[in-house]
Amino acid sequence: MDRLAQIEVFVKTAELRSLSRAAEVLGMSNAAASRHLAALEERLAARLVERNTRRLWLTEAGQEFYQRSGALLNDLAEAENAVNAHTLAPQGVLRVTSSLSFATIYLAPMLPAFRKLYPKLSVHIAVANRYLDFIEAGIDVAIRTRLHEPDTNIVVRRLGRMRRVLAASPSYLEERGRPRTPADLSQHDMLVYNLAADPFSLRLTKGDAERVVRIGAALDCNDGQVIRQAAIAGLGILIQPLYIVQDDIDAGRLLPVLLDWQLPMLTMNIAYQNRERLPAKIRVFNDFLVDYVRRTSSREIWST
Repeated sequence: MDRLAQIEVFVKTAELRSLSRAAEVLGMSNAAASRHLAALEERLAARLVERNTRRLWLTEAGQEFYQRSGALLNDLAEAENAVNAHTLAPQGVLRVTSSLSFATIYLAPMLPAFRKLYPKLSVHIAVANRYLDFIEAGIDVAIRTRLHEPDTNIVVRRLGRMRRVLAASPSYLEERGRPRTPADLSQHDMLVYNLAADPFSLRLTKGDAERVVRIGAALDCNDGQVIRQAAIAGLGILIQPLYIVQDDIDAGRLLPVLLDWQLPMLTMNIAYQNRERLPAKIRVFNDFLVDYVRRTSSREIWST
């Protein structure tokens, strides 16, 4: 315990550039902190810290030891936090953002079971198809489809990869006919999700064959549920992740087209801020969500 206390005093002193401030943060007297630092230097037979009346700095040996011991304390904190996530009851408010479709199909149905496990934790869901800023919006967890975050302080964890489909209502297909080839899509009324990377260009593959088709839009919208309802009403052919329309396909409200051609898979990720100690509420939510989605989704819809 003395050796750990010595390392904690040294690391905190290096971070704060002040022995007295380190003592205050660690809840010990200046004299006790000074004794710990002196004992550490004596044990290592090296001078780690130099100071005068105006400032404190690390020696070359101190810099080397700080890099290694700081990493050691971070690993120890992570180990303790991992245990706490299972043994302590997370509490407070967890702020999550996702699209309306994902919140409706996955988040809302999973919350009763989640809150039975963690009744002291309340969940706030901000439904948004645009990417909210973590700090401005106070977001803890974001469910997103982009692969990389521009902010290097954001951690991205893969939730799964989703199939996308082309589908339309029976009434639309009866009136306009089924597309037989990708090129036929340019002659159809298309319902386009306009937040996609390149919404008016479709890349389809069949074996080694690839076709890129430019499409127009009878409707373009930034929400998948609006597009889904328009397709059911007979407005045109949608392009959506399968998880959004699987129930409609099973019920016959929508019929898939060009099934022998594949659209690129869409990757869904969990994003959260990189912190020295990840709060238990974020850890347990992420783990629960990954398990829930993989347990409740067909492999035809999602893959890991």
